[in-house]
Amino acid sequence: MTFWEHLDELRSRLWRIVLAMLVAMVVCFCFKEQLFSIILHPKPSDLKLISVELTQQFLTHMRVALWAGFIVVSPYILYQLFAFVAPGLYSVERRLALRAVLTGYLLFLAGVALNYFVIFPITVRFLAGYQVNAEVENTITLASYTNTLGILSLLLGIVFELPILCWLLAKIGMLKSAMMRRYRRHAIVVIVIVGAIITPTGDPFTLSLVSVPIYLLWELSILIVKRVER
Repeated sequence: MTFWEHLDELRSRLWRIVLAMLVAMVVCFCFKEQLFSIILHPKPSDLKLISVELTQQFLTHMRVALWAGFIVVSPYILYQLFAFVAPGLYSVERRLALRAVLTGYLLFLAGVALNYFVIFPITVRFLAGYQVNAEVENTITLASYTNTLGILSLLLGIVFELPILCWLLAKIGMLKSAMMRRYRRHAIVVIVIVGAIITPTGDPFTLSLVSVPIYLLWELSILIVKRVER
């Protein structure tokens, strides 16, 4: 294929992705009750959310529908992107790329699930009840709640991509398992700092809920890099 044929192919696949996103967004937008029952499930029963702007609930509904639509069609997006680059890869490279994409997707979902079921419920309870002074009451907006949920989910999902990142660095010769073992203590300090940033509650239990899975991913990454070196 010529350069312009590759460009047309890319444009065609991008249009398919955009169309799929729009369809998924509209479907998610129509199922408002089911969508927000999922979004609001981690919220403590005694926490009341408010809307302080005329358009806030509608815009939040559209934004959440967009996020949900992206999650629903993300396997299709990955398929389209893989189908575009696959013809230029050897058969071995295609198998490796497919494994990396599928594993990365599952790891991202694992990070999102950890946040949704464990980290975010603890975080929202802590932040909703935190007061700098007894005279200052917390009134949490719907937009603040959904944005915090989205940001934390994205952060945990990205952090859980650590094994894939280490695998790629090992493949191109930039990372060795011996180096990862040598700097294990440094990695633990960084992991604890990252965990403290993600979980602002400050208690050791919540910090361990984030730090321990990330540390286990680090140890798994060492094994993956060691296997690549063989």
